Amino acid sequence: MANVGVFDVLGPIMIGPSSSHTAGAARLGKIARTIVGKEIKEVTFLLHGSFSKTYKGHGTDRALVAGILGMNPDDARLRSSLELVKQQGIKIEFVPTDLGDYHPNTVKFLIKDIDDVTWEILGSSIGGGLIKIDEINGNKVNLTGEYPTIITSNEDVPGTLAKISGILYDAGINIASMKSDRSQKGKESTLTFELDHEVPLEVVEQIKLIQGMNHVITINPVGGPNNENC
Repeated sequence: MANVGVFDVLGPIMIGPSSSHTAGAARLGKIARTIVGKEIKEVTFLLHGSFSKTYKGHGTDRALVAGILGMNPDDARLRSSLELVKQQGIKIEFVPTDLGDYHPNTVKFLIKDIDDVTWEILGSSIGGGLIKIDEINGNKVNLTGEYPTIITSNEDVPGTLAKISGILYDAGINIASMKSDRSQKGKESTLTFELDHEVPLEVVEQIKLIQGMNHVITINPVGGPNNENC
């Protein structure tokens, strides 16, 4: 018999008619905001599959924007997010498109932050309010938002994975899952660690000091405190 959790039976606490199109969309927006880690100026939402067909009727547009504004799926302000985002001066655009062989509830965020840096984040709402992030700036990742997570961008050299694992071991932090991806041998590598415990700032600082480390992003479960982009 398959294990079924109470979350699977009851669904998420949320505002809106659909866990996939509303709760999941809000979580996708919030995790995209967390990854960017800076004030946002512009967002273009490339909507794929059923997202592109029903985003207005199911409130996906409002939910995605609510997440970008930092709201959780159960925030009553979600219904007025399109008005609130205008008040904050953030430019938004929704573009139905075909992103290829992805889950039907998929969105690619094209985000410009306050420093005019452009981010591309691709993720899907996979049902029951659950999400996954598949790409950040063209790099493959495996991020669900269910666990505290560290994502690193680093030079593709031997020993980096072992050094990060050693730092986490010394801090008593267990690795729930790990994914490594690189575009080309010897160039840049992306490592994604989903963890059983949130990561203290001092541990993040140790990871940032590893030779060849370019960027470190820490993400706590969506809705939790202290999400940080380092």
